[in-house]
Amino acid sequence: MRTLLITGPGGAGRTTVAAATALAAARQGQRVLLLSGDPGDPMAALVGGPAGPSAEPVPVPGLRAVPVAEGLRVARVDSGEEFRDELVALQERASGLLGMVGARPLGAEELTELPGAEQFALLRALRRASAAPGTDLVVVDMPPLHQTVATLALPAQLRRYLARLLPAERQAARALRPVLAQLAGVPMPARWLYEAAARWDEELAAVQAVVEADTTSVRLVAEPGPAARAALRTGLLGLALHQLAVTDLVANRCVPDSADPWAASLAAQQRAFLREWDPGVPVREVAHLGRDPRGPGDLAELAGPAARGPLAPVPPGGGDRAWPVEDRLAEDGVLVWALRLPHARKGELDLIRRGDELLLTVGPYRRVVALPSALRRCAVSGAALVQDVLRVRFTPDPGQWPRTS
Repeated sequence: MRTLLITGPGGAGRTTVAAATALAAARQGQRVLLLSGDPGDPMAALVGGPAGPSAEPVPVPGLRAVPVAEGLRVARVDSGEEFRDELVALQERASGLLGMVGARPLGAEELTELPGAEQFALLRALRRASAAPGTDLVVVDMPPLHQTVATLALPAQLRRYLARLLPAERQAARALRPVLAQLAGVPMPARWLYEAAARWDEELAAVQAVVEADTTSVRLVAEPGPAARAALRTGLLGLALHQLAVTDLVANRCVPDSADPWAASLAAQQRAFLREWDPGVPVREVAHLGRDPRGPGDLAELAGPAARGPLAPVPPGGGDRAWPVEDRLAEDGVLVWALRLPHARKGELDLIRRGDELLLTVGPYRRVVALPSALRRCAVSGAALVQDVLRVRFTPDPGQWPRTS
């Protein structure tokens, strides 16, 4: 099974391209599941079918979907329902502790979702969709590009936080809890806290595995022009920092040459954008229909005559995802870690070595990366950005790399 995440700058037509991509793949004989987290269910107008409470359930816990075409099902992520169910379950597990402090549990009918709930609901739905039987391709209508980068980084970040706040030694703490409670004279954290942390870590690990899998890739959508250039550059940098594969860019709403001065100017701007686009990311142009797409007929036209290049997804190429360690000990006495960061600028880069981790800051994004085992016995001795690759030099620590006679 493959997973294709569709994102791009706001207003670029991500939902339309996601629906057209899913329909094109289904018409090629693939069994497709299309996930959408947009409120108001705009996907229904595009694919010609509802994705609401009356949907037939997919035989995967937590997902409901509607068959809308041969080989195509659509599922909508309801973040509000997900939030209410999770908080009610958490209150039930913590009922003893809540009663101890005199708290009054909240009823499901009075709960409203908090900011960020939609990100967690989307990630959980992504994990469930990855296990859906009878599915060859999962197409996900993701949030705008900057928010997508943050969402996809969440599982690894939260797992790191859990490991620091509730480390492996918690097993010993659980065994000693009665003794510690008597010595301290106060109740120690209840068992449900450790069990909940273990359950969260397991679920986050499953989501992280889907996000980082070689079968998962990102398709960018943008309306070509000056406004998209900066957003795409920053977004590509964030995706590269988290080693997420980008298959292509869909240049949406391309305007043909025209005698009208305004349309001719817009077409010239779009052509200039495409000429300057990163040659490492293929472009698939989709023509402007002259109206807002609506219904399967318009989607079929976008995926067919209106598209200069097939919209059905291509298999992701994973060649650029790895960050290799180059052995230059014989020539220069160093190991070099080559981190590919396309479109990076020297002034927006920062790195800090902290123990066995490297804290990388690239523009608005930050990532904490575990060092490869060989580099943990070295000290950072310099770094340089050359042709979109940050080359970090590591000098072996003589105490951990003893010289051989």
